[in-house]
Amino acid sequence: QVQFVESGGGLVQAGESLRLSCAASGIAFSINTMAWYRQAPGAQREVVATISTGGITNYADSVKGRFTISRYNAKNTVYLQMNSLKREDTAVYYCKATSLGYWGQGTQVTVSS
Repeated sequence: QVQFVESGGGLVQAGESLRLSCAASGIAFSINTMAWYRQAPGAQREVVATISTGGITNYADSVKGRFTISRYNAKNTVYLQMNSLKREDTAVYYCKATSLGYWGQGTQVTVSS
């Protein structure tokens, strides 16, 4: 059974940081490119960052220089370090293996000014 469990969201003030975690199970984690997505109220889900099996990362322009994606294959976990948070980062954040069609429940990030 494929499962992604996101955690680490919360309510923070603008300029603060959060670290999201996503524990994956039921997949061959180390051979999958992983990604973080987010969906703000009334908006479409968008990709935030990806990390390949070899550790190559890509970021949406809106988060470049502020967010860092990483992975720890031994724990089947992918992380998203979010610094200098802005109000527009408010969304539900999801992780996903890019080649698979499964989604977790997501974790809510709310940034107040």
